[in-house]
Amino acid sequence: MQSDKTIRDVFDNPTGFGFDVDTLGECAVDSPVRGAAFVRDGARIVISHDAAYLSDMLGRHGKLPSFEKAGPRERIFHDPAWSRAAIVTCGGLCPGLNDVIKGIVETLWFGYGVRHIFGVKYGFEGLIPSFGHAPVPLDPDIVDDIHQHGGTILGSSRGEQDTPRIVNTLAARNINLLFCIGGDGTLRATREIAEETRRRKLPISVVGVPKTIDNDLAFVGPSFGFETAVYATGAVITAAHIEAKGAPNGVGLVKLMGRDSGFIAAYACLANSVVNMCLIPEEHFDIEGPHGVCAALERRFASGKNHAVIVVAEGAGQDLMESGEPVRDRSGNVLKKDIGEYLRVKIPAHFKGLGKEVNIKYFDPSYLIRSVPAQGTDAIHCMLLAKNAAHAAMAGRTNCVVGTRADDHMLVPTALATIERQKVDIHGALWQSVAASTRQREYMAL
Repeated sequence: MQSDKTIRDVFDNPTGFGFDVDTLGECAVDSPVRGAAFVRDGARIVISHDAAYLSDMLGRHGKLPSFEKAGPRERIFHDPAWSRAAIVTCGGLCPGLNDVIKGIVETLWFGYGVRHIFGVKYGFEGLIPSFGHAPVPLDPDIVDDIHQHGGTILGSSRGEQDTPRIVNTLAARNINLLFCIGGDGTLRATREIAEETRRRKLPISVVGVPKTIDNDLAFVGPSFGFETAVYATGAVITAAHIEAKGAPNGVGLVKLMGRDSGFIAAYACLANSVVNMCLIPEEHFDIEGPHGVCAALERRFASGKNHAVIVVAEGAGQDLMESGEPVRDRSGNVLKKDIGEYLRVKIPAHFKGLGKEVNIKYFDPSYLIRSVPAQGTDAIHCMLLAKNAAHAAMAGRTNCVVGTRADDHMLVPTALATIERQKVDIHGALWQSVAASTRQREYMAL
């Protein structure tokens, strides 16, 4: 969750983004959902646990920073008998995508009786007729076992598509429920789609399920797929450790996902406590010099240890490599230079200059990790996000995403989910625990 400073900056800015989600109108239809504890109108989830901060906000604003509580409503906006839903998955693969698809389909079908549900093929391309991607009819039989498989049965794509043309397709196909599963780029597009439908006065609920394996979206809490990704690092880090121990001065080097935030790397190091150095984008490090990576390895080997395991996030150390004109992918993300390959070359070169040999084994398991199915409580997280997305859409909420706060689910305006990247606090408990577990500050003489 975001820091109290970020919450304060948003809360104190009356001209900026608010904490309330958009609605399409009055909920005048009785919900067909049975046996549910309906969420009462006005129920909110407070988004800070700092009592002093909350007291200050209450005194200054007369209210607390909070989001609308997610869940089924007793009265809904959309008539299920006339509803037509579309589900789209965008961006890179992530564990749990199929779980989310299944959860949305089953909630709409069994909970609300919606019988027209379509899967959009290959991201937003599937909503542009010129690409020729036919929609996939979805029902409980089709999605019955898809949670057992990684990836997405709908396919995915990157790249910006024309928003008016997307809305034209929604209007022409009478789609009134659009579910967008994706990361920051997808959610920015989702926001544009919602705003375009509002400009045209089209009663379409546009609801996002935030997807980022890096766990770096703002305000939405833990991302689905993140826990599974951390779990999947275990076998790779164990292999790197075994390889490193199998040779004199062995170094197992593992590059993990994390373009701008080092959460996967940090959590993986705590979950697999054989790692001796963790390098993330949030903390600067050097290769050479008395406090650099190579000097740290020298100190470890001199202490009697004959091996080391290094985990590096993909976005770490970008300032160390030659800069040039940034290259972007189709979603507009700056492509990171390969810090893993850079370390794989630089570390042996350093020790060769000292007349010593190191045996380095380099592992890049990114695509292997992205493609596995969600595991355990992560799969449950996917299903709960999906169900609450369906409830929100049927209640006429739009331009929002589903987030979590402790055990509660809440609706977050889409604009806030992409307002900034969530980062590892290098002074916080997580990073201090990583530093203590790896002993890297001791090795780096910091």
